Amino acid sequence: MTIPSKYDASQVESKWYQYWTENKYFHSTPDEREPYTIVIPPPNVTGVLHMGHMLNNTIQDVLIRRARLLGKNACWVPGTDHASIATEAKVVAKLKEQGINKNDLTREEFLAHAWEWKHEYGGIILEQLKKLGASCDWDRTAFTMDPAMSESVIKVFVDLYNKGLIYRGFRMVNWDPEAKTTLSDEEVIYEEKQGNLYYLQYKIQDSEEVLTIATTRPETIFGDTAICINPTDERFAHLRGKKAIVPICNRVIPIIEDDYVDIEFGTGCLKVTPAHDENDKVLGDKHQLEIIDIFNDDATLNSFGLHYQGKDRFEVRKEIAKELSEKGILIKTEQHTHKVGTSERTKAVIEPRLSDQWFLKMEDLVKPAIEAVLGENSEINLVPKKFDNTYRHWMENIRDWNISRQLWWGQQIPAYYFGDGKEDFVVAENIEKALELAKEKTKNATLTIQDLKQDNDALDTWFSSWLWPISVFDGIRNPENEEINYYYPTNDLVTGPDILFFWVARMIIAGYEYRGKKPFENVYLTGLVRDKQRRKMSKSLGNSPDALKLIDDYGADGVRVGLLLSSAAGNDLMFDEELCQQGKAFANKIWNAFRLIKGWEIDANLAQPTTAKIGLEWYEAKFQKTVAEVEDHFSKYRLSDALMAIYKLIMDDFSSWLLEIVKPGYQQPIDQKTYNSVIEVLENNLKMLHPFMPFLTEEIWQHITERTPNEALIIATYPTQKDFDETIINQFDFATDVISGIRTIRKDKNIPFKDIIEVFVINNEQNSGNFDAVIQKLINSSTIQYVSEKVEGASFRVKSNEYFVPIAAENIDVAAEKIKLTEELQRAEGFLKSVQQKLSNERFVSNAPEQVLALERKKEADALAKIETIKSSLSKS
Repeated sequence: MTIPSKYDASQVESKWYQYWTENKYFHSTPDEREPYTIVIPPPNVTGVLHMGHMLNNTIQDVLIRRARLLGKNACWVPGTDHASIATEAKVVAKLKEQGINKNDLTREEFLAHAWEWKHEYGGIILEQLKKLGASCDWDRTAFTMDPAMSESVIKVFVDLYNKGLIYRGFRMVNWDPEAKTTLSDEEVIYEEKQGNLYYLQYKIQDSEEVLTIATTRPETIFGDTAICINPTDERFAHLRGKKAIVPICNRVIPIIEDDYVDIEFGTGCLKVTPAHDENDKVLGDKHQLEIIDIFNDDATLNSFGLHYQGKDRFEVRKEIAKELSEKGILIKTEQHTHKVGTSERTKAVIEPRLSDQWFLKMEDLVKPAIEAVLGENSEINLVPKKFDNTYRHWMENIRDWNISRQLWWGQQIPAYYFGDGKEDFVVAENIEKALELAKEKTKNATLTIQDLKQDNDALDTWFSSWLWPISVFDGIRNPENEEINYYYPTNDLVTGPDILFFWVARMIIAGYEYRGKKPFENVYLTGLVRDKQRRKMSKSLGNSPDALKLIDDYGADGVRVGLLLSSAAGNDLMFDEELCQQGKAFANKIWNAFRLIKGWEIDANLAQPTTAKIGLEWYEAKFQKTVAEVEDHFSKYRLSDALMAIYKLIMDDFSSWLLEIVKPGYQQPIDQKTYNSVIEVLENNLKMLHPFMPFLTEEIWQHITERTPNEALIIATYPTQKDFDETIINQFDFATDVISGIRTIRKDKNIPFKDIIEVFVINNEQNSGNFDAVIQKLINSSTIQYVSEKVEGASFRVKSNEYFVPIAAENIDVAAEKIKLTEELQRAEGFLKSVQQKLSNERFVSNAPEQVLALERKKEADALAKIETIKSSLSKS
């Protein structure tokens, strides 16, 4: 194959992705190999690729590709979440554009529109992930409302209901007036907001007296059914047993006493609105107060709001404040900061509302999930560990989960009503089973399907996705099937800490309830992607790059490298587009190195030079050291560090050093043995880099030689970790310092590289001469001679060795050389002092590991030898 002069990612990426999919490399079926399984956090079916998805899925792809190379049966299950609130909002908006109102449709008609929308627009994000290189098993693509998935969800609901864990209750819930549905407590975000405290005067019945209450919500006075005072507050003792009159609506309400009232807050008098405040509801139940709901489902006021009927609550707040002020009822307003609950999905301000809802009891279900992560014999590892405390706080303060939503898009709750009473319902997997149960419950054999009406609500989306690691392998419907027994528990889960409770904790709960096992072993929690100014990326700030444009500009590999170089486990990622440019430049560097190698002419009759032999021995040791480092980084989920180790190996050790050592002279051939070894080295580099840069590495791999589909890089064998000689690495590091020193002299003295030089050494280091042949080649020296006396010329030191390069007399500045030596001596003595201070510290010496002490003592010895050499040079200059 002709090797193009430039690497063109746009041509390469589509070609190899098609090749990989055609050859089914991503597909997995159970076999005798060890499985390695990841389930994708299913993105919303409404979603499009953003930077968070890019980071999350790059990490998953790195893990899955590496597992494939390690010989495991890698299975990465993709899919999407039906996202009830988001999808229903999209469909309603689309219908509105067509002049159709959701309320004019039957449920079946609306769902037909929703499925049509899903088929047209849903799942775009999965196609976009392919451009990133995601090697998911696309044959397994799941959707949380697929028939099998929905059947699993319904089966679990019925099971939990039959176990007494699901119940129906009339409770204060979090109402999202924009989505027009309830939300679970976890879907409410509390934000500090600046508001007002309004001081209102309520008249006392049959009296000229008034009492003052302070409220943040004057619009809710229409729902007031009592005024509450603290029984110990003597200021209001005279009001006991009396009644007050609610302003504007003139409702007469009792004045009650309860120690719940904080004497210090506001005026010490509390207006009680049981329908619109959770604490007021508790007071209402205790004192048997009337409950008056003043809001419609969109948070406009209903008929109880009198002349404000049909107006939005915030509009009414402004208008009623004005009316109350004009009537002399509002006596003052103060600024007040308080926490306001907002919808995690729509950002609307939550309205507390009383409603019949379905709940799941969590108290007992949660116990195995706490033990699994936080117990002495914990089975699930959160990375980083700092999230253990977050997990503990949520799980130990868990409340019953409100699982019903006032939506149509989602699994319809399988409760069937046969009468108007609170208990006139049965729960069953389908209407036929429900009819049998209803006949049994009512003792009425004449009941028909037409007598049953299914609950109108849908289940919370999380109630389907909490089963994801089980349901994607059909483990709910068929708990002993081959796939669930082979792939479950899965290995790694990669997700964001923002859904640690919403999704991760609930999957752990479901895993123990329905499999008796953990759903995964490790949870890698990525940080948020932020811009360089540490701001969260958002459309409103305009600081979120177009993910697909980045791929077009820098190539998928360049973007993957850019994301991972700026990502540390669990810490927020400061994304900088320059890092993608660095990734692209890295790809070009590797491509050019490959072209250089393939451009060499080979002479099979040539013997291998000593320089090439020793250079290759050194690189093998350095490679093995990097393999060990990368393995350690992967074990700790430090993928950024693993990539940086490979980056340095290829950029510095391979491209800058090894290729310089082995490359033949100008227009000279290379020997066959060295060439074969360099190709082997390149192939091993590609294997290690492949999980991070799959497209570039496959392209080079396939150009090296003709390969069959069974020899593709994606399924090659990852380099085996072997013992290596640390000594040869240290010796080469010494040699590079020598080479750098001589290159500096050439530069300072303006000696062109084509001019051959001589080098003389006063040798005080053991084995420092092992790389002399390499040094000679890379500095263009005719000889390296070992001497016992100083030689006239430019000099420098590496540890205690002193190197001399004879220079024409007119090029030597004796005074400058003396200044340079004096400065070098001062630096060496300063370094020695810092090391000796450390070694004289008893606490350091008694606590430091032996290898650390040995390193410090070696530093001391090296510094002493270097000082002695410099002093000797100064005495002779």
